[in-house]
Amino acid sequence: MLENSTQLIGLFVSAFISATVAPGGSEAVLAYLVSLNTLPVVYLVGVATLGNTLGAMTTWWLGYLVEKKITTEHVAKNKQRALGFFRRMGVWALLFSWVPIIGDALCFVAGWLKLPIVPSCLLIMTGKLARYAAIAWLFV
Repeated sequence: MLENSTQLIGLFVSAFISATVAPGGSEAVLAYLVSLNTLPVVYLVGVATLGNTLGAMTTWWLGYLVEKKITTEHVAKNKQRALGFFRRMGVWALLFSWVPIIGDALCFVAGWLKLPIVPSCLLIMTGKLARYAAIAWLFV
């Protein structure tokens, strides 16, 4: 039982860190834990999704908090691409928050643009759930 709790906590922490500016490997952790077959896959996918969503919302809040200090000209190149993506797609762009590298920028820019928090969180979570479900399906 303690081993299972440790696995879930490790997965959560890995998923959280992976969704912030720090690099992480939550996909590999999830794949490994799914292949062990010691916990229900739905628990693993749920914990990974929750951790990754909360990490992404942390990045959203960082964007929200620095909005007054950062002008469009000061936004880094990858965030400029994210800004253009938002101009075309609107809040729906957050469905792609799971994509490596640009996903963090999308979350940051969403906060910076002060997009509504509830739709932002739901779309971020949906994209991340789909990614983790696909990874788990591959390793079952």
